Amino acid sequence: MMRRSLKAITLASAILWGGLMLLVGLIHLAAPSYGSNFLQTMSSVYPGADTAPTLARVLLGTVYGFVDGAIGGCLFGLLYHGLSRGGHLAAPK
Repeated sequence: MMRRSLKAITLASAILWGGLMLLVGLIHLAAPSYGSNFLQTMSSVYPGADTAPTLARVLLGTVYGFVDGAIGGCLFGLLYHGLSRGGHLAAPK
């Protein structure tokens, strides 16, 4: 059986969500019409990370996304572990 790592699940989720926030934010800087609705929606969850076309706002959204992705990934890993039978989740060392 494949071993699951809580640390790996957490980090992968953080990189994916933080990377998505960074990518959308950077494209929005170059083409302001791109991702506006998505960024507006995210600004209702992440204070300060809005559609203002500044690098500081993009980086703030990236940090929020990274932290939020890590929390979500960790919760997903714990939930998966709790629901799986016979599987074990390797705790971070």
